[in-house]
Amino acid sequence: MPHINLLPWREQQRKQSQNKFVTILFFVVLGSFISMYLLSSYYGGLRDGQNIKNNYLTTEISQLDRRISEIRELDKKKENLQQRMRLIEELQSSRNLGTQIMDEVAKIVPTGVYLTKLERRGSAIHVVGRSESNNYLSNMLRLVQNSYLLEKPTMQGIIAGEKSSRLLSDFNMEFYVKPFDKIGEVK
Repeated sequence: MPHINLLPWREQQRKQSQNKFVTILFFVVLGSFISMYLLSSYYGGLRDGQNIKNNYLTTEISQLDRRISEIRELDKKKENLQQRMRLIEELQSSRNLGTQIMDEVAKIVPTGVYLTKLERRGSAIHVVGRSESNNYLSNMLRLVQNSYLLEKPTMQGIIAGEKSSRLLSDFNMEFYVKPFDKIGEVK
C-alpha cells in the first residue's frame, strides 16, 4: 500500500471539532449569561415588589401611629371629662353638706348640753360648749359614732365649772365628716 497522508484530514477534523467546541462553548456561555440575566431580573423584580410592599406598610404604620396618638388624646380628654363629671357630682351631692351637718349636730346634741362654739376646718368639726353632766357628753359621743354623716369623735377635755356656774362643765370635742364615698354608701 502506498503511503497515504491522513494528517490533513485529521487537521480538518480537529478544526471542525474545535469550531464545534467553540460554538458549543459560546452557546453555553451565552445561555449562562441569559439565564443569569433572567434570574437577576426575576430576583430584582421580587426585591422591587418587596420594597413597594415595605413602603406601603411604612405609610400604613405611620397612619396608624397618628390614629393611635389621636385615640390617646381622646382618652385623655375623656378621662378629663370623667374627672370633671365626678367633681360636679361630688359638688352636687355635697352642695347641702353644711345644712346636713347643722341638722345632724342638732340631732346629736342631747338636752343638758349647750354649744358655745362650732367651727369647721375641712372635714374636722371642733365643738366647744358646756354640759350639765358627763353622761350627756358620753351620750353625745355615742350619737356621733352612730351618725351617718359624722365619725371619729374625740373628747379633748372636760373642765369642771367655774365659781359662777358650778353646775356646768366646759368641754372641747372634735369629730369628722365622713368622706363623700362613705356617705353615699350608708344612705
